[in-house]
Amino acid sequence: MSELNPRVAVYPGSFDPVTLGHLNVMERASRLFDRLIVGIGVNIHKNPMFDTEERMGLIRRATKDLPNVEIRPFRGLAVNFVRECGARVMIRGVRPITDIAAELTMMMANRRLAPDVETLFMIADGELAHVSSSLIKEIAPVASDAELSRFLTPHVVEAVRTKMVQRRESSAG
Repeated sequence: MSELNPRVAVYPGSFDPVTLGHLNVMERASRLFDRLIVGIGVNIHKNPMFDTEERMGLIRRATKDLPNVEIRPFRGLAVNFVRECGARVMIRGVRPITDIAAELTMMMANRRLAPDVETLFMIADGELAHVSSSLIKEIAPVASDAELSRFLTPHVVEAVRTKMVQRRESSAG
């Protein structure tokens, strides 16, 4: 493996859907590194709201003004993907309290698997720190568009609404 670049970071996740919290971390990380690769994890054990291509499109649209951000899908261990990208840093977005224990455990395992990759924990700014994709999926059926727009960009709100209609129609038919 060639030398890993400390000026390249990878932000892996499911981003299903991408939230304003995710985007806040992406924007800030893109200012810290020459290149930020957003890795869309493919987990065969999960039933995502959006397929990989849809998630890539939503993130691409949301990050169009960030020229050093690249979006790529990946399978397998995130730390292996980071090394495949030639990066030295893995960004992990964490929510206060709820994610810390699990993320620390994962970070320690990653250090054993790839001691040359550093994990950087970032918390989304203020009112976005608690937002998760799981929360969005839970509240979307009962929240108004105005309420969802407190957590999602307008194009993601629209995509969530479209996906919900498609799922209702396919389960009814």
